[in-house]
Amino acid sequence: MLNSLGRRTFLHRSGLSLGTMALGNLLGGDGFHARGAQGSGMPGGLGVLHHPPRVKRVIWLYMAGGMSHLDTFDHKPMLVKMDGQPMPESVTKGKQIAQLQGSALKIFAPQHPFKKYGQSGQNISTVFPHLGEKCADQICLIRSVSTDAINHDPAHTFMNTGSMIPGRPAMGSWVLYGLGAETQDLPGFIVLVSTGKFGQKQPIAARQWHSGCLPGRVQGVELRGTGDPVLYVRNPPGVDAAGQRGVVDAAQTLNRLHQNRVDDPEIATRISQYEMAFRMQSSVPGLMDLRDETKETLEMYGTQGGDGTFGANCLLARRLAERGVRFIQLYHRDWDHHGAIKEHVAGTAAEVDRGAAALLTDLKRRGMLNDTLVIFGSEFGRTPMAQGNGRDHHLAGFTMWLAGGGIKPGFSFGQTDDFGYAAAVDKVSVHDIHATALHLLGIDHERFTVKNQGLDLKLTGVEPARIVKEVLT
Repeated sequence: MLNSLGRRTFLHRSGLSLGTMALGNLLGGDGFHARGAQGSGMPGGLGVLHHPPRVKRVIWLYMAGGMSHLDTFDHKPMLVKMDGQPMPESVTKGKQIAQLQGSALKIFAPQHPFKKYGQSGQNISTVFPHLGEKCADQICLIRSVSTDAINHDPAHTFMNTGSMIPGRPAMGSWVLYGLGAETQDLPGFIVLVSTGKFGQKQPIAARQWHSGCLPGRVQGVELRGTGDPVLYVRNPPGVDAAGQRGVVDAAQTLNRLHQNRVDDPEIATRISQYEMAFRMQSSVPGLMDLRDETKETLEMYGTQGGDGTFGANCLLARRLAERGVRFIQLYHRDWDHHGAIKEHVAGTAAEVDRGAAALLTDLKRRGMLNDTLVIFGSEFGRTPMAQGNGRDHHLAGFTMWLAGGGIKPGFSFGQTDDFGYAAAVDKVSVHDIHATALHLLGIDHERFTVKNQGLDLKLTGVEPARIVKEVLT
């Protein structure tokens, strides 16, 4: 009788690379492939899209730590006028505050000037000169976003999964589950993480890209920005591709025999992992080989590649998109600015400004921006009240921006109040952002559900969510 010990013994004696085993276990690989508008063809996945899509992929530029909207995209002259004065009690009374609870609340002016950029006259902080000068007429600023969580980890979880309860599927997993992948050689949901020199380093847990109750093959896969992007992706000395293929085929035969006996979905996932791992041994080195990139392109991103910077990861994001990856998420971990916010906002913005602008410019000139949705934003914003010379966590109002297919370019939507404290006009929730993204992908968020513990689970939760049609073309 075939059992797990027998399989391990076989693999050991056959000389299978432990590297391939480790890679296979790492991958949550997609294991299925899109058939145009027919979706993934998976049980529970979309058989047919709900409506014609405007985009076919998402690139999410995630500014982890809580970017201050008041020093970047939401100019509030009232804060300049009242700098150092007490925040009116009418604004904050009864409201949820994080570390400033019980402290004297003093107004803190924006620490950098704003400027109107482009023909659209988008009002953007001068800490983003590349985005302002090159991309103001491409992005749509949503200045009235709010969230339900005031601390980092639950706020990350809510932004990524639509729930503060850990263990729910990430948005990338939902998208991959519903639509399938366009690549057979790379995972359909890939994550890259960068760290700079400013601010507190925001920890990002791998469960932020987990598949939750969805099949394990749709969970995100993190690639490293320096060295080998995936550990053990290369064969050990003395093992060539043909030998590796033979061993993988033998292992797959044993796995399928066991699957026929027990019908375990995790074994099906394991089978797809082995196949994906083998294909990645060929595809990943090509992904990282930048010899086909021009000197002008590398200079535009501000990198020679492989240095782990946000700019390098933006270049990889474009290359991943070209290769058919469905959902790409780039985290930059340096936006947690409880102190020295003037210096740290300027420094962290400089770490992401050039790469983000280069990505939009590059996608546009390659004809890819029209079928890509780019999302830029944090898990929450920052207070208009001072925390020393920094700002505290803030959930009631902050800014995100969108760009790409179906999005109004050079457009601003929504407003916070005069103090930048709370979303006041055309309020947008995190679930509204999710619903709008799914809509652009051809998915009706209300109808896209899976059964979980007897309930119809969906990304946008149980509270009403809306498509923000005002930002759509």
